[in-house]
Amino acid sequence: MNPTELIGPPSPLGYPAPYWFLVTFKVLGFTLHMGPMHLWFAGTLLAMILARWGSTEAQRWSARLLKQMSVIIALGVNFGIVPLLFTQVAYYRVFYPATILMAWPWFLIIILLTFAYYGVYIYVTGLKDNAELTLFKRVAGWISAILFLAIGFLFSNGFSLMTNLDAWPQIWQSTSVAGAPLGTALNLADPTLWPRWLMMFGLALTTVAAYTVFDAGVFARRESAGYRRWAGSFALKLYTIGLIWFAVMGLWYVFGTWSTDVRDQMFASPLILLTVLTALGPGVPWLLILFQRRQITQTLAIVTGLAQFGVLGLNAISRQFVQNIELSKFVDVTAEPVNLQLSPLVVFLILFVAGLGVVAWMLEKVLRAERQPSTG
Repeated sequence: MNPTELIGPPSPLGYPAPYWFLVTFKVLGFTLHMGPMHLWFAGTLLAMILARWGSTEAQRWSARLLKQMSVIIALGVNFGIVPLLFTQVAYYRVFYPATILMAWPWFLIIILLTFAYYGVYIYVTGLKDNAELTLFKRVAGWISAILFLAIGFLFSNGFSLMTNLDAWPQIWQSTSVAGAPLGTALNLADPTLWPRWLMMFGLALTTVAAYTVFDAGVFARRESAGYRRWAGSFALKLYTIGLIWFAVMGLWYVFGTWSTDVRDQMFASPLILLTVLTALGPGVPWLLILFQRRQITQTLAIVTGLAQFGVLGLNAISRQFVQNIELSKFVDVTAEPVNLQLSPLVVFLILFVAGLGVVAWMLEKVLRAERQPSTG
């Protein structure tokens, strides 16, 4: 069977906006989503480990991160709606068949996220003043950490399956009854799955490290000078580990799984510049953290956060080019006709800007609260 027979038919309505608009917000939304997503993906597990086996300052860091986690998850989930929406619009011909093949694992993400979210809330109730961190609450925290890893794995399955069209016929035939897919498939045989998932975890470690500096320099005004010095040293060690992990998994991903077509285009002009910047980009936040390993300043902490956002953006852009190259032999996602729907686009842009404004207002309120003298 030709894999193109399983691709969704083109919509007679066409795209509601030009492709450049759709892919711009897909990449921007994914970049905004990656920041908080990394904090729960790798940060929750690391926080639970340090809460159990870490030093006093490490346990303090763990408590700070997990107390913020409910808001971080809320931001990450809401930011995640944007790239998911534009993926469904611009890549509907491959997104829907892929998620139909793995319908039950894909639907399971909602259930796992709900339990993980509640688990964080349960754990954090044990971190409040005079509260007791019971065994039940500790278990809830560990379960949340494991569920976030599982959610990341399922997402990696879904989005890698979107471009693994060569495997669709075999997956469909092995997980169907009388031609009807059961929705139980996973993309486990795809050689890109494991390095992509592991590479994202390494990148997530660097984001946790960069956020540690940002938090210590911007939000942790009431913490001791000793804690902030520890945070700088810890962040440097963590970013170094994440950087090495990201580099090793990235080499596996690029040289072990990329097709000849992808490698030829990503290593040729002009995309070679993007490839090099994506590979070297994490070095900028690492240097900024190195400068702050003994004393974190608010200005450099903010610059570190912005630099890490740039690193995430470069990865999102590179992944978008790779995705389009992988799909190009089956479908040209840029060739869909455009039937401009202006009023929904205007409403979206207004709400998107308003949403970012609300987030900025929330952060300003947190910062103002941190500037108030402690009453304890």
